[in-house]
Parts: sequence; C-alpha cells; structure tokens
Amino acid sequence: MSEVPICPLCQRPIPPEVRQSLHHLVPKLKGGKGGPVVRLHQICHNEIHATLTEAELARSYATIESLRAHPRLAKFIAWVAQRPPGFHSRTPGARRKR
Repeated sequence: MSEVPICPLCQRPIPPEVRQSLHHLVPKLKGGKGGPVVRLHQICHNEIHATLTEAELARSYATIESLRAHPRLAKFIAWVAQRPPGFHSRTPGARRKR
C-alpha cells in the first residue's frame, strides 16, 4: 500500500479520492513545460491561480516556500488547515489573467 501524499502548500494529506491536480512551479506558458511539478489539493491549486498571474508565478513564486509566504496564500493556508483533507469549496473571485 502506497503512502498518502502530503500537499506541500497546506501540509494536509491528499487521500486518493480527493480532488487534486499537478501544479507547474513555473507555468507552462512561461517556459515551465517539462519543469518541476507538485501534487496539490484542487482547492489549494485553485487558490494559487486565483491569487497570482502566470507572470507573477514565473517571476516571483516558482517555489513552494515563496507561495506559502504570499500574504493571501498564507491566510488561505491557515484557514484550510482547519478543514479535513477531503474538503473542497469554490474559490471566490475571478481567476487571474494568464
């Protein structure tokens, strides 16, 4: 039996039945195709893209540490950390421009 992965953003487990996705640390549109990816809860991935543009991700937020330090994402992480691993809800606000 394989070990359940841990979401590097919120540090909660990602059970197999939970909505999840791969996040390119450098967006594909900004030269990250074939670059490093991390497995995240879908809600965590949605929050990253609702908060930051592709250009901001490529320029200043290409590591988990930098993402975790962003003020809006830090607030989201503190909030979602209190939820069960399978928790999902719609991400408020529009998705940022690519």
